[in-house]
Amino acid sequence: MTNMEASAGPELMEEGEPLLSNLDIFLFSLIVGLFVYWVVFRKKTEAIPEFKKLETPAPTARETSFIEKMKKTGKNIVVFYGSQTGTAEEFANRLSKDAQRYGMKGMAADPEEYDMSELSRLKEIDNSLAIFCMATYGEGDPTDNAQDFYDWLQEGDADLDGLNYTVFSLGNKTYEHYNAMGKYVDKRLSELGAKRIFDLGLGDDDGNLEEDFVSWREQFWPAVCEHFGVEATGEESSIRQYELKVHEDLNMNKIYTGELGRLKSFENQKPPFDSKNPFLAPVTVNRKLNKGGDRHLMHLELDITGSKIRYESGDHVAVYPTNDATIVNRLGEVLGVDLDTVISLNNLDEESNKKHPFPCPTTYRTALTHYLDITNSPRTNVLYELAQYASDPKDQENMRKMASSSPEGKALYQSWVLDSCRNILAILEDLPSLRPPIDHLCELLPRLQARYYSIASSSKVHPNSIHICAVVVEYKTKTGRTNKGVATNWLKSKVPTDNGHKATVPMYIRKSQFRLPFKASNPVIMIGPGTGIAPFMGFIQERAWLREQGKEVGETVLYFGCRHKNEDFLYQEELEAFEKEGVLTRLNVAFSRDQEHKVYVQHQLKNNKEAVWRQIHTDNAHIYICGDARNMARDVQTTFYEIAEELGGMMHTQAVDYIKKLMTKGRYSQDVWS
Repeated sequence: MTNMEASAGPELMEEGEPLLSNLDIFLFSLIVGLFVYWVVFRKKTEAIPEFKKLETPAPTARETSFIEKMKKTGKNIVVFYGSQTGTAEEFANRLSKDAQRYGMKGMAADPEEYDMSELSRLKEIDNSLAIFCMATYGEGDPTDNAQDFYDWLQEGDADLDGLNYTVFSLGNKTYEHYNAMGKYVDKRLSELGAKRIFDLGLGDDDGNLEEDFVSWREQFWPAVCEHFGVEATGEESSIRQYELKVHEDLNMNKIYTGELGRLKSFENQKPPFDSKNPFLAPVTVNRKLNKGGDRHLMHLELDITGSKIRYESGDHVAVYPTNDATIVNRLGEVLGVDLDTVISLNNLDEESNKKHPFPCPTTYRTALTHYLDITNSPRTNVLYELAQYASDPKDQENMRKMASSSPEGKALYQSWVLDSCRNILAILEDLPSLRPPIDHLCELLPRLQARYYSIASSSKVHPNSIHICAVVVEYKTKTGRTNKGVATNWLKSKVPTDNGHKATVPMYIRKSQFRLPFKASNPVIMIGPGTGIAPFMGFIQERAWLREQGKEVGETVLYFGCRHKNEDFLYQEELEAFEKEGVLTRLNVAFSRDQEHKVYVQHQLKNNKEAVWRQIHTDNAHIYICGDARNMARDVQTTFYEIAEELGGMMHTQAVDYIKKLMTKGRYSQDVWS
């Protein structure tokens, strides 16, 4: 207390009167009461419109009801798709268009956008049918957009009696869980009482997925006609889904320039970042990894500072590439169009959720650069639809033949399109009579997809940086052309500069099941030749970090393979340093072409079979394989069978079961591609 405060007390005490009179107290209470009443009731009256305001945008049942939409638009066929790279969605669109040729009306639908429990109500619509085009992703998993539907099928006990359905499944035979998602949907719908009206179709992307689909589709529609007692209308002409609108005087701020979702999202970045809203990550490092040879292997680092993006070792980074400007410009030349024309392609079905095939309004140049796949060989439906624009009857006939299911047509498509790696530009150049309107071409071409790379860093060590390890794809085709991989050549050009202009990459993270063991003391065996080393750079960095934290870390063994020690031993200095420090217990490298006989990672595994068997059988090791699915992953798995047979005293079938059990327990994980 100050002196003033000390002396004020006795002075007040000496006054004989009370501090407040009764009237003062009454008036004070009245004022406080009125104030409280005013505050409470003023808030209440204001809260009512606020409450109403919140209620109005709530989605109506119709927005998630495919049944109501079908009734409203007179549709009787719904084609759901589980799609990760756009192919299943493309097939679904083709099937929904087909329906029109058989006097029916179809709609393609994303299961993520609808209430799938309404499948039990589809019987309310006469001659109704649900078709499912389901791709399998990763280790037998559903695609991202089919995850909720998959969960509902697993947990639900819906009564689907009266539902007619069929499934076409998209997979790849080189993977362990071939077509797992399509097979599961087909089996589960039947268990819930639905009626399969045509056999499950199995598409194999390791063979010829397009041919598998066309063959299945050719038999499927006659079966549908027979089931419902309808006949094909013979309507084989092209059916347009979108109409062209050319914009003359549109404000530049309203035109899409490559954004995937929100207009101007690349200029005004807002988290969270995902597939519809990628983050523009500046490239801080782009260096060549190999010391020689005719290939270009590269290491890139993307800066994610301030993005709130989180990742874990083993996750994938998805990047959205752009097409080569040379191909885009040449397409404009061949078709004789001004690529800077501002257009919109508007869906003729006003009720469709998909208003445009890609973000509109935009220019043809932007569409061909950012949104459309112009480098892969076009599918048969594209050839069929474009055939009408060929002025030479022979070209028309051949294009229609390639789109047919006749053996001769299939063989022609295989040799002239697929084996010759002809993209749409090569087809237009080699068929001078074919000059389709560019808007119809843009309607038919599939969307340019994100490319996934295994992250080559640990977020414990690099929280603000994501590392990529990739090989640039470039090859000569049978027609003498040079084809270049879209994403890897685009990434190669992303060189950091000092002039203030940042080279950026639109990206987001896709979570993975490829994870280090929960217990750091478990040994890990990592097998990753070539760029399959990528996730293991992250794993090794993380094991080093765990050691620094004082954690007990188990054996960390790497099997890496490359062609020549002096050319493409990726991350050689880093790996040898990790081995010297004891982070890597053992570094095994197979140089396949440094001697007369080829040596691969599976040979190195066999050479260390006693240690491998001890680590797996006694020490609870986790096995990780990354890289080529077609040969390497298969050969490595066979080697593990052989080790289990030889050192575990098992029969072949027992060894297969043993490895399968490791997979089930999450101790044998693969991150492979074909």
